[in-house]
Amino acid sequence: MDKIPKKNQMIKKLKKLFLNYNIDGYLIPKNDEFFSEFASPDRLKTISNFSGSYGLALILKNQNHLFVDGRYTLQAKKQSGNKFQIHQIPFTGPQKILSKKDKILSLGFDPKLFTNYKLNRLVGKKHKLIPIHENLVDKISLSKKNKNINYFYILNKKITGNTTKRKIDELLKILKKRKIDNIFISAPENVAWLLNLRGGDNPNAPIPNCKIIITNKKEIYFFSGFHEIANIKKKNFYNKFKFYRLNNLFEIITKLDGKYFCVDNNTCSIFNENIIKSKFIIKNVNDPCYFLKSIKNKVEIKNMKQAHIYDGVALTKFLYWIKKTNIKNLDEIKVEKKLESFRKKNKKYLYPSFNTIAGSGPNGAIIHYRANKYSNRSLKKNELLLCDSGGQYKYGTTDVTRTICFSKPSKLIKNIFTRVLKGHISVATTNLNKIKKGFEIDKRARKWLRDINLDYAHGTGHGVGFFLNVHEGPQSISKYNNVTLKKGMILSNEPGYYKENKFGIRIENLIYVSEENNKLKFKNLTMAPIEKELINFSLLNKEEKNYLFKYNLEIYSNISKYLNKKEKIWLQNLI
Repeated sequence: MDKIPKKNQMIKKLKKLFLNYNIDGYLIPKNDEFFSEFASPDRLKTISNFSGSYGLALILKNQNHLFVDGRYTLQAKKQSGNKFQIHQIPFTGPQKILSKKDKILSLGFDPKLFTNYKLNRLVGKKHKLIPIHENLVDKISLSKKNKNINYFYILNKKITGNTTKRKIDELLKILKKRKIDNIFISAPENVAWLLNLRGGDNPNAPIPNCKIIITNKKEIYFFSGFHEIANIKKKNFYNKFKFYRLNNLFEIITKLDGKYFCVDNNTCSIFNENIIKSKFIIKNVNDPCYFLKSIKNKVEIKNMKQAHIYDGVALTKFLYWIKKTNIKNLDEIKVEKKLESFRKKNKKYLYPSFNTIAGSGPNGAIIHYRANKYSNRSLKKNELLLCDSGGQYKYGTTDVTRTICFSKPSKLIKNIFTRVLKGHISVATTNLNKIKKGFEIDKRARKWLRDINLDYAHGTGHGVGFFLNVHEGPQSISKYNNVTLKKGMILSNEPGYYKENKFGIRIENLIYVSEENNKLKFKNLTMAPIEKELINFSLLNKEEKNYLFKYNLEIYSNISKYLNKKEKIWLQNLI
């Protein structure tokens, strides 16, 4: 995996500061002040070398703890070496570790990086929490925050299917019903959706780093870190906009009227909440934008379908190429670059929707693996290749995983792959009129593996945004998700299995909730064929075989005209 850098000195420098601030420990989350999927700077990586998308470090005087979820336990062990004790959330969280301490500890934290909800849930009430307004990792680190790319752009109604004004009116109706005077929208992806706004701050999603306040008078206060926001002002897409820097929040709050202020306790930092609390009564509720944007309209679905046809062509060409190429000279990084090159041939393609996972053999068992010069493995004929990738297109977001073999697979591999496939098909064919919640569907996906005492340590599916984040809530297919699925919601369908130090298997498509004849059902968005050589067809029933036939036929019908003769014949043989 990653070569472990000399983090000792960083940790020692951090602990030296404990005396200056009279603290016994320090909490370092993954997120930055925007609580987005892409942290900049990545302070957790700076201190631990762990590069996953979710995690928390607890640095004590004599101990270093790193908390990750089931997706990242292997990765964390490899990247953080022996400098950290690795714990899997939710089985072991900071609270469990801290509860064993007899002495009451003073724990420092950056109030711009934590919400009250998150902090209380993670740490509990036994110990003393000390807000420190200058980030201690920044004090000891030479790494600098990425500069804003400094551009915004507006999507028109032909792309989004809805206007900013209509979205704001819908939001204000909800606020009026709840007797809320003002709302602080602190999640940048929600701002982007509400204002039909996109930008260049994040490497894998067109989301500008910004926050807004909306009043019951339909005034919008737009807060951004940009030095120049002239281009968005020129657009004048909403007549009651006022533009400010992020550090002007207190100044604005003092000028606003009303009694009740809505903040989302998942994304509003303690720092910002305290500013709002100085004048208003806080109502901690989930930002209504999360649910509103999760239900895609007809135009958004249409655009997503087109993006997946573009992506399907690239993926099919890639799959044909890798199956027909002598893999002797291929490694994970070369595979990643080659897949990217197929996507780049389409003028509508912008950039990856996340860092591509190309895991060969044992690296495929690391759920969110990313190859680098230290971990990069050559492809081997007798090993599986797990390839998880996605793209941002004009206008749509994709995410797909395929497991590829290069020689006759063992009976064990075929049986496991087929059970993963049965789980995948079980999700895709769910009767959504009877089974409507994520946790119920998750059980269906896991059943076939659990029948032989196997399982996987991640959710079966996550929500996906429209030309936004590849991971989106509130909908998901997971053990604990209780959200009722609605028409227009987009999710991933990705059961898998991972054998540590051996192999990884995952099959992932994006699906959306469609309505036909007053009946809800999932429909596939992803247009990439599934590896047939890995299937033990004797384990599939008639309905499952029929599903697979129809799926590959649909792919052929949609993308064959974009393929050359050899690619077309190869795809046809998979039907």
